[in-house]
Amino acid sequence: MRDYLYRLATDKQRGFLASLIKALLFILAILYGLVVRILILFYRLKPYRLHCKVVSVGNITLGGTGKTVLVEYLARYLKNQGHKVAILSRGYKRKVTKSPSHQVTSHETMGDEPYMLSKKLKDIPVIVDANRIKAAKRAIEDYKVDTVILDDGFQQWRIIKDLEIVAIDASEPFGNRWLIPRGILRQPLSSLRRAEVLVLTKTNLNPDIVEIKDFLTALNSSAIIIEATHEPRGFYRIDQPDELLNTDVFKGKTVSAFSGIGDPYSFENLLGSLGINIGLSFIFPDHYPYSQKDIDRIIRSSKDKGIETIVTTEKDAVRLSRLPIFVLKIELKIVKNEERLHNRLLRLYRG
Repeated sequence: MRDYLYRLATDKQRGFLASLIKALLFILAILYGLVVRILILFYRLKPYRLHCKVVSVGNITLGGTGKTVLVEYLARYLKNQGHKVAILSRGYKRKVTKSPSHQVTSHETMGDEPYMLSKKLKDIPVIVDANRIKAAKRAIEDYKVDTVILDDGFQQWRIIKDLEIVAIDASEPFGNRWLIPRGILRQPLSSLRRAEVLVLTKTNLNPDIVEIKDFLTALNSSAIIIEATHEPRGFYRIDQPDELLNTDVFKGKTVSAFSGIGDPYSFENLLGSLGINIGLSFIFPDHYPYSQKDIDRIIRSSKDKGIETIVTTEKDAVRLSRLPIFVLKIELKIVKNEERLHNRLLRLYRG
């Protein structure tokens, strides 16, 4: 059902029945847009100023835009510049716990993306709380931070931000340009005028981005447009995370690939760019809670096809136990206007 609705929202599902459903979704999208505008006006009546710098990183669409790796990039850069940083996340689909969120150390109670960030950024606190103001106060009091990064912060209208950054997937920037549920937009495209930095991610999966850049420039001429790629760094086994293998270790080989992320096709495209053949593909919903039955099915199906190697993503890996399954490690690489981004970040602390 989820996949069917996504195909409707991206106009990939056609036919008479699909047209009827799209008409209903169009009405719901109008109502959704009205609610969003009311919420924005309401929260802007009395915005809250935190006693630290606030960098918001978000997106305007559903699906995987590369926001998490961008948060990781920014946190590392600011820390290397001598700043004390914390990442604040609401912990999507996590199990609520009575324990303090900064002491939570599992993907079930943090959410898979915050947990992945906490494992990769061991010396940068990742605080999970649906109340971002409460989380920020804890970051300031407990960790003496001078900066918080709001993960998925573009729809956070209550907090005054010092810098608004929006990640846009260059391979699927705006879908059909309708609001959800008729399209994949979480806010009207006009909302991008609030952003000071627009990061086009996955440009290596769509080299023709001239039209997207022209549209963004016409919409928000003052924004800095950054071009970034998702770069494979290598592979590691889930049960041997410290042993990183070269990116060409599976070149020419056939593997099984599985993922439960917002944009599974970008993951498979990256594998293909490394000269890897995908013999079997298993696609699950985003944030999917794998069961042993799911893993057994993947392993059994792979053996039946004579496939010895199974590959997944880093986000999926944190939801799995220590198995002999390989993980593709990726990082964000800025290929255009990196210096402008750095200068804009450092300007937060001047004067």
